[in-house]
Amino acid sequence: MRTLYVVTHPEATHHVENVVGGWHDSRLTPRGERAAEAIARALRAQIPDDVEPELFSSDLRRTHQTADAVAAAFGVKPVLDRRLREKSYGVAGGRPQEWLDRRFVPPPAVGERMAHDEGVSGAETKLDLAQRVYEAMDEILGRPHEHQIIVTHGGTLTFVVAHWLKVPIDSADYLNFRTASGSITTLREDDFFHNRQLTSLGDVRHLEA
Repeated sequence: MRTLYVVTHPEATHHVENVVGGWHDSRLTPRGERAAEAIARALRAQIPDDVEPELFSSDLRRTHQTADAVAAAFGVKPVLDRRLREKSYGVAGGRPQEWLDRRFVPPPAVGERMAHDEGVSGAETKLDLAQRVYEAMDEILGRPHEHQIIVTHGGTLTFVVAHWLKVPIDSADYLNFRTASGSITTLREDDFFHNRQLTSLGDVRHLEA
């Protein structure tokens, strides 16, 4: 049985400042730091004591901080991977959210959605994001380890889950798995049928406690 625990980083400064995240290198707020500790405790309670999980994280500061809290709970070192970053919003990163909202061109209801240009200079397309996340996931799942933790971002999570479920990139144009900040999503593959399960999506009970 392989189990993946996918963590979305908790509250960061760009959330409370109402600026665009993306590759803007915001850090956890004090509330986010407390949530990161709660995430670490929740994972420690779910993973057997005799198991040393593999830990992967986006290299942005807010995810790195979250991964550090998890790493301390297990005595492991996170592997930082820029391919697990949030979608880049180009020149909008770090600007007020309203600045992006005035310029953003939403994807069409029907037609080209993955390579759609959202109207912001330097921004990644949905296809750009999907391709780099799928590449990272190929490497992570190529490692024969029963328990793996991935610390990433809300937008990136959709393609982590899509890859896990073996959804081809060109069929992922309408997918959006929405989760709260600081959530844990659990994915499992059984050893007999090798079926892949989305066991829980966006669990936040550890934050409520």
